[in-house]
Amino acid sequence: MVRKLAAGALIGLVLLCGIPLLVETYTLFNLTVFAIMAIFALSLALVWGFAGILSLGQSVFFGLGAYAYAITAINFADSTPALVAAIIVPVLLAALIGYFAFFGRVTDVYFGVISLTVSLIFYSLVNSTSGQSFTIGNAPLGGYNGIPSVPPVNWPFAPDAAFGFHGMYYLSGAVLLAVYLGLRLLLASPFGRICIGVRESEARAELLGYDVRMYKLGMFCIGAGVAGLAGALFAAWGSFVGPDSFSVGFAAQAIIWVMFGGLGTLIGPVVGCIILQAVTTWLGQAKLTDPNIVLGIIFIAAVLLLPQGVVPALDAACRRLLRREPKRGTR
Repeated sequence: MVRKLAAGALIGLVLLCGIPLLVETYTLFNLTVFAIMAIFALSLALVWGFAGILSLGQSVFFGLGAYAYAITAINFADSTPALVAAIIVPVLLAALIGYFAFFGRVTDVYFGVISLTVSLIFYSLVNSTSGQSFTIGNAPLGGYNGIPSVPPVNWPFAPDAAFGFHGMYYLSGAVLLAVYLGLRLLLASPFGRICIGVRESEARAELLGYDVRMYKLGMFCIGAGVAGLAGALFAAWGSFVGPDSFSVGFAAQAIIWVMFGGLGTLIGPVVGCIILQAVTTWLGQAKLTDPNIVLGIIFIAAVLLLPQGVVPALDAACRRLLRREPKRGTR
């Protein structure tokens, strides 16, 4: 386990530091947002793939993190408390939703509907906050126009030392690598293994004496914090945050990334997110057709041909090839 994590960290650092030497500025700009969206995909991969919690409205935590960052950064003129707020606010909402849902024994399908409904509520709520009267401190909510001129991320407690274009790339990539490795360690811990056991069979876990509700609540809150962090980085990257962060379409994209890459894995959603985001960007530049149509076709084909996802399918194919290789000294 330690060797795999060390190898993964080394590969990640090589890619993080080597890519800027090989690509142009525009590609690096896109890779930054790809990394941010991959962090968001990891939040859903953790909650859904390893805890068995179907969070159809995971985007609500992303949007809350983005708005919490923007409002706090504008009022404090410092991204340090803003990043903290971007994590804490989604976690508090997740704790509230999860408490009533998990302790109320809400089943998976109904929980998915509840989470999606909460996202729609926030989408409608933020859209209706246009006007000068809707402000929090010095930050206007902006309604459907969103909040422009969101301050960038700066070094801790140093507002004058803001991250530039390349700094934001390195920060987003480093956070993605840290979140991935951190979640790997979490899943290898006793807490993570119990959560996986809960996903497999809640009844068996309860018979073994574990409080299933608390473990699901804990994993749900961790996923919300990761999504909120991704939202904060997105708001800082684009210097803007709007109601679309809560939209159904954005929530659906995360689900597609996870299923396309491989549900039940961590690297799969990252790969799926980057591939599909790259395809979407290319289609937007080429203007050949509507990117949503192509993504829908890719998703349907992947579900029918590779139901386990791209990464698990490639892993299985590689294992089959290795088993077929002849041993040394044989023909």
